[in-house]
Amino acid sequence: MRRMAAVSLGVILSLAGTLRASLQEAEAEPNLEKRSKLALDNAEQALTEARTAYAKGDNAQVEARAAEIRESVELAETSLHQTGKNARKSPRWFKHAEIVTRDLLRRLDSFQQEMNAADRPMLDGVKGEVQQAHENLLLGVMGGKEK
Repeated sequence: MRRMAAVSLGVILSLAGTLRASLQEAEAEPNLEKRSKLALDNAEQALTEARTAYAKGDNAQVEARAAEIRESVELAETSLHQTGKNARKSPRWFKHAEIVTRDLLRRLDSFQQEMNAADRPMLDGVKGEVQQAHENLLLGVMGGKEK
């Protein structure tokens, strides 16, 4: 019985560090487009973890995951811009990032509406950051011709 409890504790502790490890893994990726995808995958996972933490009443964990979402989206956007590619001529990764950030915004809004009114402001900052990144990506893909 004790062995089972020790194994369970080990699994829980390893899962707790997974999110931070995922962002570090994304930062270590040399391919900038893949780095962007990994960072956005991490943002989605962080949002899922934030929902779980909120259900347990752990607001400190929700704030930590919100910061993780912000960092991940920022890394994704920065990585795509560092490629030096024109989003209109090579839209694959830019469009993927635009779609994921749009979905992330919807999920953040839904999560915020499910929260207690007093807790909702903790997501305002991250929603603004994700919205700005989404708009930048959308303008890059859909923007007019460069003159």
